[in-house]
This record gives sequence, structure tokens and C-alpha cells, in this order.
Amino acid sequence: MARKKYKKKESFLTGLMNTLITLALTGVMVYGLQCYSASSLKFAQVSDVHFLKEGSNTTFKMTGESPKLLDDAIQQINETPNINFVMFTGDLIDKPFEKELTAVLPHVEKLNVPWYFAFGNHDRCVGGFLTKALYLDILGSHNENMRGKQRYYSFEPRKGYKVIVLDTIISERLTSQGLVDEEQLKWLDEELDEAGNDTVLIFMHVPVLEPFPSESHRLQNAGDVQEIIEKHTNPIAVFSGHYHAAKIFQKGNVLYVNSPALVSYPNAFRVVTVTNTRKKVVFDIQMKETRETGVQKMAKLLVFASNIYAGDSKDRSAVYEIKK
Repeated sequence: MARKKYKKKESFLTGLMNTLITLALTGVMVYGLQCYSASSLKFAQVSDVHFLKEGSNTTFKMTGESPKLLDDAIQQINETPNINFVMFTGDLIDKPFEKELTAVLPHVEKLNVPWYFAFGNHDRCVGGFLTKALYLDILGSHNENMRGKQRYYSFEPRKGYKVIVLDTIISERLTSQGLVDEEQLKWLDEELDEAGNDTVLIFMHVPVLEPFPSESHRLQNAGDVQEIIEKHTNPIAVFSGHYHAAKIFQKGNVLYVNSPALVSYPNAFRVVTVTNTRKKVVFDIQMKETRETGVQKMAKLLVFASNIYAGDSKDRSAVYEIKK
């Protein structure tokens, strides 16, 4: 009889142990599923290349070194694992001539990941041969990802993310100011509505929030664009260039990321990793400087107030969070 009691006790302890193990394994599985459900997207933003086949260096732009700087940026991107796409946010060429566009494309085509483009003010020709339509046709003939794209467009790089590309460039006259026309404003609002709870990445040349005041470079209707963006509650990040300066602002659920120029000090581009979890979106924003250190040193000597363009440490490389 005593032996039977012992067996019952042993059976109870075994069952209790099995239950505890099951609960522990369930907890591990739930935690694992939560981690697994996190979705990441990694991209590079290259702005203000100002490529010029036979350029010369000035007090602000190292156009004479622009092919070399571009090749280095492309090589760095190709060496970086898990990049999903590259976005050029304007001023890919310094002078709006077809010969310059066809000269820069063999360099860009060395990228081993998909790449996209937003117009800059140096990319358009007022009253000349290289219209925006022709520019896009030439890009499309060299890049299937740009084939059929309009001057503003959207796409989904992966589930849970939406990319919106805006055209902020005034075509009718020569100006460094920018404008998002009424047609685009309506379209932007509709695209953000359709995004639902997705994380939205907006790319444009002229920034909504200036890294420093410049009447000659500002977005004329920045307030209208900002109002449309900030009325939506999903995580949104806006990436721009134009001012050649690194500066990041966070306003609630919106990040405004102004990026430096490749052609002028600090001669850099961005690599951004976005991680989308159940409760928040994390933006790991890194500024990658050129490895052409001699060119960079010369650029720093030539530019006025280099610290304005390089920004503070939090404007160069930092981690930002947006809660859902």
C-alpha cells in the first residue's frame, strides 16, 4: 500500500512539473512571436549629389570631385548588408542637361539594390530640352523601378510600410524655393488616409521644416504640407535635402529629417533602419561620411560655418522612437 501512495505522489509532482514547463515554453513562444512580428526596413538616402562630369570645386560645392564622391557612397551602400532600397532626394545632377544625366547613370547603376528618385531644383530645366517628363523617361530606360513613375508617386517596399515621393520643384521659373501644388496636396492627404496604420516614409527635396532660415530656399506652402502630414496619427518620417545640412526635428508622431549633401561638407548620406513593433516604431538614423577624407577636409576648409551643415550629434546619428 505504501508503494502505491508513493507512486501517486510521484505522478502529482511529475504533472506539476510538466505544467510549469509547458507554461514556461508558452511564455517563451509568445515572447518569440512578439519579437518575430517586428518588421524592419533598411534604406539609404543620398541627397544633393550635384554630379558634374567636368566640374570644378567652389566655396560650397565640390563638383569637381562629385563622380568620386558618388562612387564612394555607392560602394559603401553596396557593402552594407540588408539595404532594401536607395532614394535620391534631388539634385542628382548639377546642371540640367541630358548629357549630365546620361553621364551620371552608369555610376548609379552600380547599385546592387533598387533605387528611386525625387526631383531637385538642379534637375529641372526651365524652358529647355530636359523637361521633367524627359528626365523620367531617361531614368525609366535605365531603371525598371522608375519605369512609368510620375513626378510624384508612392509604393510599398514591404508590408506595414508606405513610401511617398513628392515633387517640390517649381517648373515655370528659375528659383530655389519649393512648392507642393494643390493637386499633390490633395493626393498626399488621400495617400496618408489609405496608409491606415502603416509607417509612412515621405521623401522630398525641399524640406517642410528648415534646418536654418533661408528665404531663397524655403518651401512656399510649408504650413499647408505640415498641416496635412500632422493631422494623421500613424508613424511618419519625412526625409529631405536641399539645404545641405543635417538636422532632425520630432513633432509627436512625425520625424522631419533634413540630410546633408554628398557634394559639400560633411560629404555624407544616410542609412536608416526602421523597426516596426506592436507598440512603437524605432528609427535608427545613421550619417555615413565619405571615405574620400582628402576631399572632405578640403570641403570643410572651403565652406562657411561648417558646424551648421554637420549639425549636432543628434542630427547626425541617433535613435528616435514614435509610439503607436
